[in-house]
Amino acid sequence: MKLALLSDVHGNLEALDAVLADVTASGAGAIACLGDFVGYGASPNECVARLRPRVEAAVLGNHDAAALGRLTLGRFHSDAATTARWTDEHLAPEHREWLGSLPMTVAWHGHRIVHATPSDPEEWHYVLSIEDARYEFSAFAERACFIGHSHSPGVFGTDGGAVTYARSARVALEPGIRYIVNVGSVGQPRDGDARAAWLLYDEEHDTVEHRRVEYDIERASARIRDAGLPAFLAERLKWGE
Repeated sequence: MKLALLSDVHGNLEALDAVLADVTASGAGAIACLGDFVGYGASPNECVARLRPRVEAAVLGNHDAAALGRLTLGRFHSDAATTARWTDEHLAPEHREWLGSLPMTVAWHGHRIVHATPSDPEEWHYVLSIEDARYEFSAFAERACFIGHSHSPGVFGTDGGAVTYARSARVALEPGIRYIVNVGSVGQPRDGDARAAWLLYDEEHDTVEHRRVEYDIERASARIRDAGLPAFLAERLKWGE
């Protein structure tokens, strides 16, 4: 079976629609979202409405938690805090209720999914280095843990000793190796590539593929400006940073 893993949609409807079209074309049979449905972008309700009926599993992200009033905005930079307040004001009650029901982490198809880290899901730490990954491998029992949060796709692997890291677009998973896989960001990539990112896991061939999709960045940026949100959030979509 092919599994689609999405994360960090961030209220970017144009990116999400492009990704969902690519998910359908890929033949993926199930979809999971690793959190941050909202935040930064100007289409939080539309994004939740698109994804809610399609995802088989989902977890809460820090921007989701912020929009629900569960996270102190002092931990956010000013533009993120502004958008969190705006999202809080604009989020429809049914979407607020659904987001509020999401778990922090869940087992899915024999794998672990979480927004930030399996060790402390509610602390919103990042897995950015070999040392970060080495610590996190002890926090889950499954062969693979899929994460988001840093907006940068990549694959950490270990046989219990050394930890490796790969940024290849396609990675063949090996027997006896455990993995932490960052699936990248649908709505706000930060790896220098402005295209929307998502992950396709082919269970039959035991491969993960970081897929990139062009989308209407100008339209997504215009939505942000029209909503009166910080202009920087519109501009950064063009940079992929």
